Amino acid sequence: METAAHQVASHMDHYGAVTHEVINQPHELADYNLYSSDRPLAEAVVRENAQWAANDLADFGARIGTADYLDLGAQANRHLPEYDTHDRYGRRVDLVRFHPSYHQLMKTSIEEGLHSSPWTDPRPGAHVARAARFYMHSQIEAGHGCPITMTFAAVPALKVQPEIAKEWLPKILARRYDPRNAPADEKDGITIGMAMTEKQGGSDVRANTTRALPIRSEGPGQPYELVGHKFFVSAPMCDAFLVLAQAPGGLSCFLVPRWKPDGTKNPLQVLRLKKKMGNVSNASSETELRGALGWMIGEEGRGVPTIIEMVAMTRFDCMIGSSAGMRMAVSQAIDHCAQRAAFGRLLIDQPIMTNVLADLALESEAALTLTMRIARALDDRADSHEANLIRIGTAIGKYWICKRAPSVATEAMECIGGSGVMEDGPMPRLFRESPVNAIWEGSGNVQCLDVLRAMGKSPETLEAYFAEVETAEGMNATLDAHIADLREDMRNTGDFELRARNLVDRLATGLQASLLVRHAPSYVSEAFCASRLASHGAHQYGALPKGVDCRAIVERARAR
Repeated sequence: METAAHQVASHMDHYGAVTHEVINQPHELADYNLYSSDRPLAEAVVRENAQWAANDLADFGARIGTADYLDLGAQANRHLPEYDTHDRYGRRVDLVRFHPSYHQLMKTSIEEGLHSSPWTDPRPGAHVARAARFYMHSQIEAGHGCPITMTFAAVPALKVQPEIAKEWLPKILARRYDPRNAPADEKDGITIGMAMTEKQGGSDVRANTTRALPIRSEGPGQPYELVGHKFFVSAPMCDAFLVLAQAPGGLSCFLVPRWKPDGTKNPLQVLRLKKKMGNVSNASSETELRGALGWMIGEEGRGVPTIIEMVAMTRFDCMIGSSAGMRMAVSQAIDHCAQRAAFGRLLIDQPIMTNVLADLALESEAALTLTMRIARALDDRADSHEANLIRIGTAIGKYWICKRAPSVATEAMECIGGSGVMEDGPMPRLFRESPVNAIWEGSGNVQCLDVLRAMGKSPETLEAYFAEVETAEGMNATLDAHIADLREDMRNTGDFELRARNLVDRLATGLQASLLVRHAPSYVSEAFCASRLASHGAHQYGALPKGVDCRAIVERARAR
């Protein structure tokens, strides 16, 4: 006869550990093509003169959209860099160790030419194609993009010193990734970092105190010993660094290798790795130069003008990176809401959520569209209009796009709800990453002052801006009124610093609106103009006005 205990045991055996069926939970966004699923990106590639790269970009988008490849980004951020000052025998090594996932991401970027392709294959659309690849790969993981960007951006600065460039550029431009802590002479491919920031100065690099002492003769291309302390040296595992230091004739630029030509360790010594809120897969360090060997790049006392070309390119990559972060955040939010139901309907079909998702999609598309327009300008910089647009448009875009990224990440996380806050998903990483680009390579205030500086030194930059936005004249009445108001307010720049953020906000949204009016579907451009321009850029997500086709905007932005 079955006892009560047997009945309970039987009951437990029947259910085991299964108490419920998992329903109304989305499947992971994976195994999709990051290029072909991104209509604004594919359109921009063709529009901005890189249609020749479309097939390769589609292949790349499929390869990095697999579940296994997407997981590399999570792994690289879960297993953080580790640092050894010395080997076990007591020899100084300054070795940064990375997880294999990080090395795989670096290998892909190098082999795809994200660090070099516009320099090695300078054809129409080269910067556009490279920006598209970098945009997609940054959606997988942002931290490894730092050394890729610095290597890419170092090329124009090094070309200022032809004899140094002749020696170093072949390995910088090579599509070979070699992470060994070894002299550059022993490698086929190398990466470049930069060291500008010091404790007392931050963005004010002219306050730097690091000294450069000539070893023999003074001047460009000559060797110096550098002594000082750099508070932020990003990617200390790079093979050489562009460094600002005070030479006898003023602040100058130097190329400082990790290893000396004789194979001995250069005394560029890492004190510690920084503990950062985001961008944690990438090592950032505090470093001492204890008589480190370096060669002067460019004229003595002209360090800032020499390195400014590098800074301009890194700022452009900040635009790409923040646009990529927005895209991934929006993709995650839309994909979640397309699978999750509440109160009897899918979230994506509920008007209040559709409005929020559409609004986020507008911000993402506007960021990408402006970024890709500047990419084409980089391809066509021999043209004076394009060169002037780069000068003012990069500062405007870096300020605005990087400033908008955190709000997009926050709102996208809220669309996902409680699961969006969980560390086993991508949203916390996207959120922590989102403020980084707004701070690195010049904060928001620095970018606004750079806009003022550009207008003061080269008034033609502002005229290039208006020539660009007025290409859309007569196509949208709200945009026309916005441009007219801007022109009037820019006539007197006497109190520009006080009004800088308001003016640059409006310069940014005006440029984005003009591009969307000319190139995006009308339901996108009209929604953007109605929501951004009428309110002079102040806008809360989910407040798109009546008459906007929110569903069409969301469908355009869906990743699958």
